[in-house]
Amino acid sequence: MTAKKRKQFTPEFKRETVALITEQGYSIAKAAQAVGTTDTNVRRWKSELEAEASGERLNSDERAELVRLRRENKELRQEKEILKKASAFFAKEMK
Repeated sequence: MTAKKRKQFTPEFKRETVALITEQGYSIAKAAQAVGTTDTNVRRWKSELEAEASGERLNSDERAELVRLRRENKELRQEKEILKKASAFFAKEMK
């Protein structure tokens, strides 16, 4: 038996599908049927996009920036600790 591979949809495809509901008045079932997916997928996409629009959820650009900033923050904290230890070492040497 082979495992069934899940179909992946692009963010743009999801937005366009949700637009069928919000802008063109399609029902969730009709929109799902029109694009060839399930009601559950369309309902989830709609919820995710609404949460993203209301600021409750980070979009992919914001998430990437958050990861980058956290990494940078960690590096800066490590550099600060190294400088603090070096400063203490050289202060000891001066005495």
